[in-house]
Amino acid sequence: MTSGKGGTSDTETSGSGDIVRTLELLWDTGRRPSRGPKPTLSLDQIVEAAVRVADAEGLESVSMRRVATELGTGTMSLYRYVPGKAELLDLMLDRVQRPSENPADLGDGGWRSALEAMGRATLALYRRHPWLLQVNQSRPILGPSALDGLEKVLARIKPMGLTDRELVSAIIMIDGYVVGAARNQLYQREAERRTGLTDAEFWQAQTPVLEKIMASGRYPLLASLDEDTWTPGFDHFEFGLQRILDGLEVIVARRAEES
Repeated sequence: MTSGKGGTSDTETSGSGDIVRTLELLWDTGRRPSRGPKPTLSLDQIVEAAVRVADAEGLESVSMRRVATELGTGTMSLYRYVPGKAELLDLMLDRVQRPSENPADLGDGGWRSALEAMGRATLALYRRHPWLLQVNQSRPILGPSALDGLEKVLARIKPMGLTDRELVSAIIMIDGYVVGAARNQLYQREAERRTGLTDAEFWQAQTPVLEKIMASGRYPLLASLDEDTWTPGFDHFEFGLQRILDGLEVIVARRAEES
């Protein structure tokens, strides 16, 4: 397990707690206690405190005790609101994934601009909350934020003319691409933090040896590449995102011809 802020190993799994109780908390459908002392906290306060801890110290620092300390209360008091860390994690995931209320944030109304905006927004989400990359979300608990976001995107891309399965697959495809790009960016920041070398310094240290290797004639194609091929100015994320959308354009055009 990678430790420290910005750790990169999967350490938690969504949906690993009490699924029914988690859904009750997410959708506020559970029975409210009619007796006992008046609550001094709210579930929102607890979830927000847990997110603050994860953002500042890494997901591995999130525990019921640590969150209680963040709130200035006793650990046992938190269990009146949430069963444990597993359920708390699912509440955290839903909290940080709340979609924007501004329709303009999903582009100009076309399906392509909506998916493009979704990809960029998802990358920004992982940059704000890198601990998300430590969570296996292959089996998510579907709370209001997740479904609100999915509903907004589907409303924009429905005119693509794809089947329902294909529409969902398009969203999954872009999300998977973004996760890979975000993970790579996190790894780069983690490497710089651990080694003390910037990306430029790391590659500069290899330059003398690589120049000799390229001059040997062993790698003619690599040696023939433009000098700026490996410079950091090229936006690899944006290039890949646009090519995915280009591919979807082909399918959309084909379906339009068939209809």
